[in-house]
Amino acid sequence: MAEQCPFSSGHNSSADGDHEASLETWRRLCLTCRRCLLREGARGVVFGEGNPHAAIMFVGEGPGGDEDKLGRPFVGAAGQLLNRILTAAGLAREDVYIANVVKCRPPGNRQPQREEIAACLPLLQRQIFLIDPLIIVCLGAVAAQALIRPDFAITKERGCWHELGKHLVMPTFHPAALLRDPHKKKAVWEDMQQVVKLHNQISGESGEEG
Repeated sequence: MAEQCPFSSGHNSSADGDHEASLETWRRLCLTCRRCLLREGARGVVFGEGNPHAAIMFVGEGPGGDEDKLGRPFVGAAGQLLNRILTAAGLAREDVYIANVVKCRPPGNRQPQREEIAACLPLLQRQIFLIDPLIIVCLGAVAAQALIRPDFAITKERGCWHELGKHLVMPTFHPAALLRDPHKKKAVWEDMQQVVKLHNQISGESGEEG
């Protein structure tokens, strides 16, 4: 696999066809990944899906049983809730991009281990580089700890903007956490309102400049 790629310092300048071809090439390479042992116990690699030019990218923890079976991210109960969150926020799933920190299902749906995250993180970083989103939404502690800071405390620190290179990052609770504790829904809704507000603001400014 390719070495870790730094985050983009500017918008992708390649033609749309070349850009999408690059992302597809990276997807095919990731499908052959054997960087850690997770691949041995999973049906396949769940690369991610969505708009290759998405302004908003969602990053979760890792595939579950439904995702492993179908080869798509967030298609189980948590994914259905995420779809409802997106709809309520005025976002279409096909307009955003959805991926995970690790691309193979951990045994028993356990959290990915530190060495597994370290092995898979360069694949995600390259994916982010190619998609080049304005905003990254970290769904849960694992994603926030991988992309923001290893000791990130999701309960205490969610809802505040962070910078990752030129990307703006919003950490919030994972949809699975909302299924366990519906009281967290209000917090996620507040976070999503911030995401949509900033996205609309940036889009409006870009429209005025163009």
